[in-house]
Amino acid sequence: MNLIAIRSMNENDHLNISNAFANQGWHKPAELYEKYVNEQAAGLRASLVAETNGQFAGYVNIVWQSDYLYFKERCIPEIQDFNVLIKYRRLGIGTLLMDKAEEIIGKDSELAGIGVGLFSDYGAAQSMYVQRGYIPDGRGIYRNGEYLRYGQQTIVDDDLNLYFVKKL
Repeated sequence: MNLIAIRSMNENDHLNISNAFANQGWHKPAELYEKYVNEQAAGLRASLVAETNGQFAGYVNIVWQSDYLYFKERCIPEIQDFNVLIKYRRLGIGTLLMDKAEEIIGKDSELAGIGVGLFSDYGAAQSMYVQRGYIPDGRGIYRNGEYLRYGQQTIVDDDLNLYFVKKL
């Protein structure tokens, strides 16, 4: 049986997290996690880590003031950079991370926001968010600070997103 624990990210996590993702072929520099811890200490974000049987399994962030204009204007906290290691998927870890993130947001806001990429790598996340009750914000596809218009061409990559909101 897997014992899953959710806790706040701390200053000792950066290398462990970066190495865990490198082991599955993803480049996620340790400096990113140092930044998260510093921003958490400054009250700009909450960063949660999931461990199973004492091993790093995934993480999620809550950004209290989103850069996404629709959320920013409405003071909707944004769930960001939600990742579970491939070997730990389908064990309920992502659900527990999202549950805890929504619980934390719910103390200060009745709404939570989240963005998701539009290509197949994000398919599991897309389904999960809809199943959890997130609905599109109605603004359309967003990329690098702008909403895309009919007929506009773009590159399909991690920066192409659709944003969702959930009433907690």
